[in-house]
Amino acid sequence: MTWLETVIIAIVEGLTEFLPVSSTGHMIITQNLLGIPQGDPFVHAFTFIIQFGAILSVVCLYWKRFFVFDNSPAPKGSNMFQKLKHRYYFYWLLIVGVIPAVVIGLLAKKSGLLDWLLDSVLVVAIMLVVGGVFMLFCDRLFNKGDDNNKVNEMRAFRIGLYQCISVIPGVSRSMATIVGGMTQGLTRKRAAEFSFFLAVPTMAGATLLDLLDLLKEDAAWATSHNIAMLVLGCVVAFVVALLAMKWFVAFLTKYGFKAFGIYRIIVGSIILVLLLTGHSLAMVD
Repeated sequence: MTWLETVIIAIVEGLTEFLPVSSTGHMIITQNLLGIPQGDPFVHAFTFIIQFGAILSVVCLYWKRFFVFDNSPAPKGSNMFQKLKHRYYFYWLLIVGVIPAVVIGLLAKKSGLLDWLLDSVLVVAIMLVVGGVFMLFCDRLFNKGDDNNKVNEMRAFRIGLYQCISVIPGVSRSMATIVGGMTQGLTRKRAAEFSFFLAVPTMAGATLLDLLDLLKEDAAWATSHNIAMLVLGCVVAFVVALLAMKWFVAFLTKYGFKAFGIYRIIVGSIILVLLLTGHSLAMVD
């Protein structure tokens, strides 16, 4: 990978991480367009690690939710665990919500399914179209939610189950979790914000796991050039995602999913036509 390719992929990641269009899918498409060889362990790790750079923008934008705790008295008779849960309830919800993804993600990675999916641009194209068709109707399927409904333990866990679907590139973690929140009666805005919050432990875990795997397999990848590309990718993805996230919440709250659904169908259909007619996605062979 070159410096220019690193910047391009990081921009794509930052723009799409919080949009319901699949950031992983778009990075796979971009890598194919740029002619970057698929199947390389470093390319796989790069795909996940720079997503964590984008996710850190959530902590920056919503820092009060992450670093301001509930100092009100816990209910009388609470034991030590209940008192801790009361004070750090926000973090408790994230733990509950991330459990399904940890289980499914580890199983998918151990079986080799995840690496196979990451190499398949065909899977990305199919899921972009399927997800796009669904998004044309999901605003009708689910009402606008109730402002009185908040995320509790059961809702967090169910949203976490929806997040597991996004192990398939092209599905979109953002779409899966936001729709999961809407099925629980949350407003689009509240569902989107919890989707952002849940992304932090999810992507932190995925990043750590990929780094450990890379170091176990062969530390030869850790050249100064590769490490510098990872740092650059994370920084670019962080800045771009910070700008895109604020826009997305406002747009989704006002207009819903339809525009994103149309975009997904167009992009996925173009890729399917190219693949089915024997054309390569690489702009330069």
